[in-house]
Amino acid sequence: MYTIPPIAEPLSAWFAENRRALPWREDRDPYHVWISEIMLQQTRIEAVKKYYARFTEALPDIRALSECPEEKLLKLWEGLGYYSRARNLQKAARMIVTEFGGRFPEHYADIVKLPGVGEYTAGAVASLCFNEKVTAVDGNVLRVLSRLTGDRRNVLLPETKKAATKELAAVLPEQPGAFNEALMELGELVCLPNGVPLCGRCPLREMCAACRDGLTEELPVREKQTKRRKEEKTVLLIEDGEGRIAIEKRKGPGLLSGMYQFPNVNGFLTETEIGSLVKEWGMEPLSAAFYRDAKHVFTHIDWLMKGWRVRVQNAGDRFLWVSPRELAETYPLPTAFKPFLQ
Repeated sequence: MYTIPPIAEPLSAWFAENRRALPWREDRDPYHVWISEIMLQQTRIEAVKKYYARFTEALPDIRALSECPEEKLLKLWEGLGYYSRARNLQKAARMIVTEFGGRFPEHYADIVKLPGVGEYTAGAVASLCFNEKVTAVDGNVLRVLSRLTGDRRNVLLPETKKAATKELAAVLPEQPGAFNEALMELGELVCLPNGVPLCGRCPLREMCAACRDGLTEELPVREKQTKRRKEEKTVLLIEDGEGRIAIEKRKGPGLLSGMYQFPNVNGFLTETEIGSLVKEWGMEPLSAAFYRDAKHVFTHIDWLMKGWRVRVQNAGDRFLWVSPRELAETYPLPTAFKPFLQ
């Protein structure tokens, strides 16, 4: 069980001196905080800054997001990955427009019902923007609490997060937003992952069990429960006589649904097999040459890819044919296929 010592006062003093200037901290606009929190899922802060600036400039408010064409939305999100996050943002924006008159809901109970918003994001927005006394427990906070209290439970299990949330709620001060933000900041800047926390800079070191007992390399406990799946793919960069490149839109639900991609098939094909496949697709191959290997890591799947450059005589109508400039400026291409653009 987490037994959290009195951390609010030293944490607050530390945060006042070490708080980073981040673009989404310039105000407490819930739209800005919400967008940043969704972008920061699975993405580092330094990488998010440029995407956040581009996104909020193009879509400055909830209504603009709700009305944005899907291809423009996905293009703005390009490079962040996990494109379902962008789609859920728009679903949530439309829900806010229809059910809340375009004003961001002010209570945790309403915020957590928005598509793509989990307990952590709802807690962050509710506490930071509306001073609601709720927690915001993410991986950084779990790491800090595990080391602080010496807790050895697996932080990847939902029940561990639930227990941490309950104990943290019991010690929330009157300014919960600043407290939650300070705890997250401590995890980002000081109580680092992979056994290398900067304990000498930590305002909580005198009360930290891991620091006292030399357990920083052992805590938090992270035991993954699932094995990763590997998929082999042959990716084809098909070019016609006019220098246009073949792309297609991924169909149906699932991974990268609705995004554009280079034609690809499961398994590693030989040059002969590629020639036969291109003919089946209604094109006359002129040449096929191996280009490069690439790998992309999704949450539970690794794509192992071999890219081939294929020249064809007649384009046909199976694919969408675009210029390199159109591909760069108009069509959202998942990060998984970006290595083949070089």
